[in-house]
Amino acid sequence: MARLARLAVPGHPHHIFQRGNNRQPIFATATDRQIFLDLLSEACSKFAVALHAYVLMDNHFHLLATPESGDTLSRMMQAVGRGYVRHYNNSQRRTGTLWEGRYRSALIQADSYLLACMVYVDLNPVRCGWLTQAHEYAWSSHGHYAGLHTDKSIFTHPLIWALGNTPFARESAYRELVQIGISKHQQTALTQSVLSGWVLGDSAFVAKLQQTTDRRLSKSSAGRPPRPPPYAAKK
Repeated sequence: MARLARLAVPGHPHHIFQRGNNRQPIFATATDRQIFLDLLSEACSKFAVALHAYVLMDNHFHLLATPESGDTLSRMMQAVGRGYVRHYNNSQRRTGTLWEGRYRSALIQADSYLLACMVYVDLNPVRCGWLTQAHEYAWSSHGHYAGLHTDKSIFTHPLIWALGNTPFARESAYRELVQIGISKHQQTALTQSVLSGWVLGDSAFVAKLQQTTDRRLSKSSAGRPPRPPPYAAKK
């Protein structure tokens, strides 16, 4: 079966996931994580990609980003991947691949899933059982939105600005979103979409987007297509 072509549409947020080969660690030290973030910030600036959220786990990472043009997302990821692998292999005195194949990504409908995706990213360390609150984890963008510190690599999406009229109001509202969390349905949808590459959005959104590309955007129904009705008997 042919590999599904990766989709990148300018102006739409994309949920990105990359894991270590054989699920091996991709970060050994805090320095590794900081170098990765520095490379990410530099590449996003160079290739005009707006980074909205991130989390760096031990053997994988999640990003939420919007590309300015169709090829900038892949160019950004290539730059980060190559630069970081050189650093990691040198520091660990290893050779060979670090990543489990190519990165995975899914375009998401912003007004339906962007905030849910940000909460999903923030809560990754909590779901893994590392801690009980998102603000306890240093290597995510949560602290920026919760008002704990400023991350200059982050580009705030308009939906965040709509959470409140002042920084305090927006930070409070965002902390409440993370505290409430997301539903099991949202969690499953976000996980499955990024692993499969299907667009995550309502049927009208997907149908409208499908008019702009020949690449299939959603999974076909299981089973064989229905048989056409028999021709009417001639009179």
